[in-house]
Amino acid sequence: MKTHCPYCSLQCGMTLAREGRALEVQPWPEFPVNEGALCRKGWTATGLRGHRERLTTPLVRDRATGELRAAEWDEALDLVAARLRKLRASYGADAVAVFGGGGLTNEKAYQLGKLARVALGTSQIDYNGRWCMSSAASASNRAFGIDRGLPFPLVDVERTDVLVLVGSNLAETMPPAARHLDRLRENGGHVVVIDPRRTPTAERADTFLQPVPGTDLPLALGLLHLLDGMGAVDEEYVAARTVGWPDVRRAVASWWPERVERVTGVPAAELRALATLLAGAGKVMVLTARGAEQHAQGTDTVLAWIDVALALGMPGRPHAGYGCLTGQGNGQGGREHGQKADQLPGYRMIDDPAGRAHVAGVWGVDPDSLPGPGRSAYELLDALGTDGGPKALLVFGSNIVVSAPNATHVAGRLADLDLLVVADLVMSETAALADVVLPVTQWAEETGTMTNLEGRVVLRQQAVAPPAGVRSDLEVVAGLAERLGHDFSADPEEVFTELGRASAGGRADYSGITYDRIREEHGVFWGGARLFAESFAHEDGRARFVAVEHRGPAEPVDAAYPLHLTTGRVLAQYQSGAQTRRIADLPDAGPYVELHPMLARRIGARDGEPVVVATRRGELKAPARVVDTIRPDTVFVPFHWVGANRLTNDALDPASRMPEFKVCAAAVTA
Repeated sequence: MKTHCPYCSLQCGMTLAREGRALEVQPWPEFPVNEGALCRKGWTATGLRGHRERLTTPLVRDRATGELRAAEWDEALDLVAARLRKLRASYGADAVAVFGGGGLTNEKAYQLGKLARVALGTSQIDYNGRWCMSSAASASNRAFGIDRGLPFPLVDVERTDVLVLVGSNLAETMPPAARHLDRLRENGGHVVVIDPRRTPTAERADTFLQPVPGTDLPLALGLLHLLDGMGAVDEEYVAARTVGWPDVRRAVASWWPERVERVTGVPAAELRALATLLAGAGKVMVLTARGAEQHAQGTDTVLAWIDVALALGMPGRPHAGYGCLTGQGNGQGGREHGQKADQLPGYRMIDDPAGRAHVAGVWGVDPDSLPGPGRSAYELLDALGTDGGPKALLVFGSNIVVSAPNATHVAGRLADLDLLVVADLVMSETAALADVVLPVTQWAEETGTMTNLEGRVVLRQQAVAPPAGVRSDLEVVAGLAERLGHDFSADPEEVFTELGRASAGGRADYSGITYDRIREEHGVFWGGARLFAESFAHEDGRARFVAVEHRGPAEPVDAAYPLHLTTGRVLAQYQSGAQTRRIADLPDAGPYVELHPMLARRIGARDGEPVVVATRRGELKAPARVVDTIRPDTVFVPFHWVGANRLTNDALDPASRMPEFKVCAAAVTA
């Protein structure tokens, strides 16, 4: 069976084959995104098949003992529906909330949004993709009028002249994509990596800049200052295809290289060398990722780098422009079809009367019955169990206890709920807190579409039957909807067809895409393979320059917390680790603290021995990894285990509502 990897946004093609009773991963060389290559996570993706920790029966918490006990499906769903009805009757529709995930299929994301707005009548729905690339989405919508991670196929990377990667460690987070860097260099291109750590991706680079965490924005402003002074701005392109350049020109006038050096720690000479490189290149591509985006000023940071690309005249030109390297498997499609607080299917905005009317027509309801915008992901979690906040939460495809910022506080909010329902395939840290746990299928046991980082809609196809007692998320949603008086399909192809009608005419229009087309074409790009060649998605067809100013991290270092803490991924683990930490073939050494030898000597820490990282929100004890690839003023902790996000800051970007995962003030002791 031809299908796709269950992990990152590459959605690498793979073949699943039976070997006796085992399910084996084999290459699918014809799929263009990965050409048969997979990372170790992909090759071991069947490791949860038949796993002893797999959930196969609903669990209900016994109020007398506090323990979870096995239950029949009808009992569990009847209980959930009855308690939801009671809470809605007592407190109103917004007493019930839904939390989704960027790893859910398009069909699931669509049905979750429909469940919330139609069957539950609540505005309180959001998802963990708010923590993934929402800042890049916010910036792209503002600059280009549309949000698609890459507005061109990934293979275009190989044919640019200069590639600038800002806050991306794709060699570890999506290894099959790293071959594009190697091919680019073989073609004579130049790779620039900007990161506070010299990662395996940086080792593949021709130029490496190592700024202080949280200072990618002034780095971009300094580049714009130099490009303008060098006469490298494409004035003809700017005049014909953009608006807003004069405001940006004025805003960057004060960001001379020496000032940038004082703020970022990047030597002025290195900044000048990069500006000269960009000025002399015919084709430049700028790609951002979580390192640049997961900040309280993440939207402005992305806008500044888009301004760099626009000033050079790159967006819309072949093998050039700006793009975002999406993180989660369906980080793109997951936010296009209604599980985000402010959106309806097709990337329509929920407060747009025309959009509401269109979607309501497909759903057969009165547009006025649809709720308005709800709380964003962290604000939703922060309100749980409070006066005026939701009393019940339904969780699909997310392990909140590990992945949320300021996680100890969030766990406390979950504990204050009257009802917590979690659908998962294993007993994740969040499921362990639930009143009702619903066992659901994993990727090889179900069919559904995903939209990868290029905007390519692909089809995951069911290869094996799920274990007895397990249902798909679509069946769970349909079962709850039925008990609430609504008829929802649980057939993925039927749901996708309805999604197409609901998205028709929207910014993300899937109406011409079918399962058969996806199979025949190895995926279908919504909007076409390459965007912006003729015009941008604003009404006047022009892109927007946006003037931004640097404010710095929400929590600056001080005498008590003198270090910058940043977080990220490692090669063998994925997201909260609920799946990958249970696969025996993937190394799991647990969390660690990466620090520079100078810092280690100062605090008396030794490689492999425990250190304690403390922030204003909590502490983490883990072994030290003493390396010279990180800045001396910075420590790094991977976020796949419980602990890292007990430290991170919940300050939010004002536009995207993205929490500031990537930098906060910390102290480290041996």
